[in-house]
Amino acid sequence: MKVRFWGVRGSIPTPLTSSQIQGKISAVVQRIQPKDIVDQRSREKFIATLPENLFGTVGGNTTSVEVRLEDDTVIIFDAGSGICRLGADLVRKNEHLRDYHIFFTHFHWDHIQGLPFFSPQMYDPRCKVNFYTPVEGLRNILSGQMKNPYFPITIDVFHKDISYNHLKGNSIKLGTAVISWKRMKHPGGVFSYKIEEHGKTLIFSTDTELSDKDFEKNSENIEYFKDADVLIIDSQYTLDEAIEKYDWGHSSYSLCVDFASVWSIKKLILFHHEPTYDDNKMYSILQSARWYKQYQQNSNISVSLAKEGMEIVL
Repeated sequence: MKVRFWGVRGSIPTPLTSSQIQGKISAVVQRIQPKDIVDQRSREKFIATLPENLFGTVGGNTTSVEVRLEDDTVIIFDAGSGICRLGADLVRKNEHLRDYHIFFTHFHWDHIQGLPFFSPQMYDPRCKVNFYTPVEGLRNILSGQMKNPYFPITIDVFHKDISYNHLKGNSIKLGTAVISWKRMKHPGGVFSYKIEEHGKTLIFSTDTELSDKDFEKNSENIEYFKDADVLIIDSQYTLDEAIEKYDWGHSSYSLCVDFASVWSIKKLILFHHEPTYDDNKMYSILQSARWYKQYQQNSNISVSLAKEGMEIVL
């Protein structure tokens, strides 16, 4: 399966500011030497040596992650503002897909605000869009943000080939994968999702405040978390912030490293980034997380930072 990140920010969309762009340009200019600008090849070589916090950006769109299965089934986790970029990318590539499967973790605004702008998919009768959640009343929930005075059109303008699926039990088969879900801690409730395909496992757990029960070695946790190949998890806070904002529904990056170690996760991807943090702060957090994981029993964890446009293949 292939995973691509279209929105990685928490709470509100956070575009780069002019001063942040100027700061990146200034830092790059200070690094340039005459040999770096002799010709196109030298310029490209110089650009390739720049640190990630200067070359590009983590991104400011809110949560949306695309998963492509081996049979090309398209699964989308959440419809934050990042889903608009996904729609635009499909148009740019002239990629006309028939079916889309959108799984909602919960319905806080930053996870649904992009849905009316997932265009043309939501308005093209050639597309079939399938919504999924373990929560009842899905259509009524989604229609809440698309009504006067909050929005100029209602959900009735979506094309007719849309299904609202209430997930029951513990798992479903979809394409070449099995998808299961688990309730996690967050104000109002949230669900994580696990995709298993051909022996590879991906867990998506945004807006999660890890607690003691998530570390318990009971049969439910062992079956769900242990030995996962990739864990994408909310790591919005530093440890100090997590203590200060207890019960706000998010985790610290250090606790996420602890969690990945306990469950022998192979790759940990820090996600749902704090909107007040710039790229320098985000990469500082990544460095701290990588330093901290050295002192874990399972120190072989790969720790990465979710960035818009990033792709991983399982």
